[in-house]
Amino acid sequence: MSARKYPKRGGPPKALAVAMGKVTKPIFARRGFADGAIIKDWAIIVGEHLSGHSLPERITYPRHQTTAGTLHLRIDNGGLAMEMQHLQPQLIERINGYFGFQAVAHIKVTQGPLPQRPDPAPDLPPPLSAEDKAGLAKTLNIIDDADLGQALHDLGSAVISLRKSDKA
Repeated sequence: MSARKYPKRGGPPKALAVAMGKVTKPIFARRGFADGAIIKDWAIIVGEHLSGHSLPERITYPRHQTTAGTLHLRIDNGGLAMEMQHLQPQLIERINGYFGFQAVAHIKVTQGPLPQRPDPAPDLPPPLSAEDKAGLAKTLNIIDDADLGQALHDLGSAVISLRKSDKA
């Protein structure tokens, strides 16, 4: 028997985040972000209110330096842009505290629209009560086909849950 042409591949499945990190690292690097952590964790760094109206665009550093950079920040609200200017020392402190070194020394605020964010996932309907489950089971007990019965049970559960959530 001859030797294999191709090496054996396999192993456990890998998390998508690992693969995405490898793909996005060069893109983030061009914008001055080491690994995109500031973008991913922006809400943690500045808080939910400010992160909803702002987005870090890039970090530029002085020539031949990797510290004391300028964070270019896009803000979608003129009033909030003024507030960001006043909060600049606290923001710089929080950003540098997050990184553990003086990554940012200045913040340059630009006013403009932010990219559209996806809508949050809808809330799941509440589970059925015992009497609703019993009523549904009583209605569906005449069905002989197990697959059809399960499909109708799932459909009935969804309809009852949606009706109850609409009334609430």
